[in-house]
Parts: sequence; C-alpha cells; structure tokens
Amino acid sequence: MREIRTALLEADVNFHVVKEFTEAAKARAVGQEVLGSLTPGQAVVKIVHEEMVRILGGATVRLALAPNPPTVVMMVGLQGSGKTTTAAKIARQFVADGRRVSLVAADTQRPAAIDQLAVLAGQAGCAFYGTTPGDDPVRVAEEGVRRGSTQLADVVIVDTAGRLQIDEPLMDELGRMRETLRPKEILFVADGMTGQEAVNVARRFDERIGLTGIVLTKMDGDARGGAALSIRAVTGKPIVYIGTGEKLDGIEPFHPERIASRILGMGDVLTLIEKAGQAVSQEEAVALARKIKGDGLTLEDFRDQIRKVRSMGSVSELLGMIPGVSRLAKGMVPDVDDRELAKVTAIVDSMTPAERRNPAILNGSRRARVARGSGTTPADVNRLLKQFGEARKMMKTLTAGRFARRLAGGGR
Repeated sequence: MREIRTALLEADVNFHVVKEFTEAAKARAVGQEVLGSLTPGQAVVKIVHEEMVRILGGATVRLALAPNPPTVVMMVGLQGSGKTTTAAKIARQFVADGRRVSLVAADTQRPAAIDQLAVLAGQAGCAFYGTTPGDDPVRVAEEGVRRGSTQLADVVIVDTAGRLQIDEPLMDELGRMRETLRPKEILFVADGMTGQEAVNVARRFDERIGLTGIVLTKMDGDARGGAALSIRAVTGKPIVYIGTGEKLDGIEPFHPERIASRILGMGDVLTLIEKAGQAVSQEEAVALARKIKGDGLTLEDFRDQIRKVRSMGSVSELLGMIPGVSRLAKGMVPDVDDRELAKVTAIVDSMTPAERRNPAILNGSRRARVARGSGTTPADVNRLLKQFGEARKMMKTLTAGRFARRLAGGGR
C-alpha cells in the first residue's frame, strides 16, 4: 500500500483522496482469498485497480441528448483551460455522428474569442452564432439557442467567458445564463496539468453552478492522469471527455479502466491498440507480415511504418501507454525526438526507387547525393541504413502469422 500511495501522489492525486482511497482498498483487501494464479502483491494491485475504476465512474459516460431538440450544452471553466477549442472538438464529434450542431460565442469578454470560435466552427463543419465584443453574454446565448432551434439544430454548444480566477461577477453571469437556457449539460473544462488547483476550482463551480460533467484537457502532456481521479472523487461528477491534442480530433471519451491503469503505471494498451487500428488496416498488417517473413521488407516499408507511428501521436505519448515503459517514460522522453523520425522520412524520400528496394547499391557517392537531397549528412544516411538492417533482423525473429494477427486484432 505504501508503493501504491507513492504512485498516486506521483500522479498528482489529491492527498486527501489518496488517504481515503488507500484506506478503502486496504479494508477491501484484508481477508480476501488469494487466487492460485496470483501472488498476494498481485492480488492487492488487482483490488486497487478495481477500486480505482469504481471511483472513476466504472463505465464510459456519454452526453445525454434532450428528448426535444436542441440539446443545450454549456461550457464553463477558467480562462486558458481550453473551453473554446473543446467546444469545437465536441461539436465535431456530434457532426461526425450525423447531428446538426450550432456553436454560440457567449464569451464576449476575451479579445478574439468570437473570431476564434467562428473559425473553429467552420473547421468542425457546424453552424455558428456570435455578435460583437461587449454585448450581454446572457442575451447572446439566449439568441444563439433560439436561432439554433430555428435552424433545426440537434445540439447547441454555448462557449462562455472565463476568468484567470473565480470571482462573483463570473459566477453571477453563469448563474443567470443557466437559469435562462436551462441547459441539458453543463460541462466544466479543466486543464489536466494544473493538478490540485483544478480540483478546488471544479468544486467551486459545482457548488455555484451545478455541473453535470467534466472535460479534462491537455491529458496528452499528463502521462499519469491523477487529476482525473481527484476531480471525480471530490465532485462526484462524471468525466465525459479528455483532450489529447490541439487539433479538433484530439479528444476521446473518458474510459475509467484505462486511466486507472495509466495512474498506476500499468500503461494504456487499449488506447494504443485503438490508435494502431486506425493507422494500420488488416490488409496492410497481413501484407507487412508476409514481407517480414520473406525478407522482403524495404526502406519504403520502413518509411511508411514510421509515418503511421507519427500519425498515432508523439513517441513519448505512445511510450507512456506501454506497460512497464510508462514508469520509465519520464527518463526516456528527453532522448526521444520526433524530428529524428522526420529526418528518416526525408532521407528515404531522397533515394531512387531502386535504392529503396535494394540499399546494398548505396555506395559512397550515392549516399552523399541522398544526404544533399534530404538536407542531412552522410553520417545520418549511414546511421539510418544501419538501423534499418537491425530492424529487419529484429522483425525477422517474430513469428509472421502471429505478428499479423496481433496487428490486425484478429487473434492471440
């Protein structure tokens, strides 16, 4: 339990939450029968993981749609937490599901907030309503919802103003807006990197406004996600989404069991598998396995696989999802530079098709030409060819059929 307490505190979980959690887990563990396949230590970790999943909500929560559209969603939170971008991300999710969505810019205080949301609405493929800075935000929100209803929108998402810290004018404004709009959902957007402060702010917003859900942003930078456990335990409100990047597709439903594994340093393999499934199709996986088995892997394949890895996210983020590596990720991240992957792609692109298929023909003059064409040095080219040779040998040791099934998700 001492090790588990340390892991939770390192993940920036609130101290009082850690104390209550470890006491509850210990009470549940004492007297439990240990299964024959587990050691007592493994049995405790299993209990702790299950207890953590329970506190985090147990299951993924979806936004509730009103029986009579439009469903009104209010986004609240402090300035800089990512409300505006998150509103557009959620709008894009609904649009992808075939819903009509309208974004309303009720943040009339922050400079350029209206213009920013207008641009994001265009990128998300949804309607937009906004007026001019300084207008009454409650009136703007009310008119935005009315127009959304006229346009037969299924969902209207209202972006509200924030402050650098909680103050009475902000709370009064949000309270009036809630009374006027009667929203189906009030989502509190918090920066997952702020840790303990996010917990205190969430509690204040819930007491004054009445939250229905939480969105944690910048979770791609938080390798462990302790803020999720703290906010969920303190407010009792479900976490609906987590932000995983700056682009509009950088948002995911919140999966309690995955975050529990991440907090305990057990990795987030399911999310990694999902990302791999999006990047690699079953046909591509089988074709790649055949090439590996037949020693037909080329530099073009090597380059394509690097591109697929880059499309899945940063290398440091992917490392944090792998069991056994997540605890080491902090020490490894400084040595991992995504720009090196871009350099590899540039070098391979500078080769002729014949050179990519058969690197053995790359003599000194050819390597110098490739280096000039890719903006690198002959030493970089030599290093890549050596890495490619080692990678081909390593992949050769894998059982091709099993490797293909793992990539394709088709079996054990």
